[in-house]
Amino acid sequence: MDSWDGNKVRARIREMAARDPEVVRFGAETHRYKLAARLPEAEIRAFEESHGIDLPVEYRSFVAGVGNGPAGPGHGLMPLTVARPEADEEWAVDAEWWEDRLPGRLAEPFPLAAPLPGRIDAAADALTRGTLMLAEQGCGIFTRLVLNGPRAGQVWQIDPDWGGFVPVSPGFRTWYTGWLASP
Repeated sequence: MDSWDGNKVRARIREMAARDPEVVRFGAETHRYKLAARLPEAEIRAFEESHGIDLPVEYRSFVAGVGNGPAGPGHGLMPLTVARPEADEEWAVDAEWWEDRLPGRLAEPFPLAAPLPGRIDAAADALTRGTLMLAEQGCGIFTRLVLNGPRAGQVWQIDPDWGGFVPVSPGFRTWYTGWLASP
């Protein structure tokens, strides 16, 4: 099941917003339960070609059929092709977003293709090559999508201070729909 029912996702997000009129749910003050426009196929293809990658199907079909962020887990989904609008304060997420767009970075092999021995501790830059930042959880914790190798499509979370770099979901759909299903 690769495609998304964009109308169903948007309806669920509207329902979540209606249940949180004061916008107190974690991260809602950032994404405000809004979805950006869907990305045209040509724009997605241009992104893939310019970075030498193929986006995992579940994520690719989301940005094409539902929206290019931001409503989602944590402080919301980062947009694939457009940076966050200018803000009064600088966020760590801004630097992370731009770093992912450096030439060749997304196409590099994901360094953790072998079986995991447990918690992985290393420099975040060395670990996150070949992954795309999906969301910020706060306090320098980022959720990332693996783009290549045997773990392609998996969602991982990096917490350099406490949790290392660990898988949190077998795929984008499971990760995102888990957020949609949360109370």
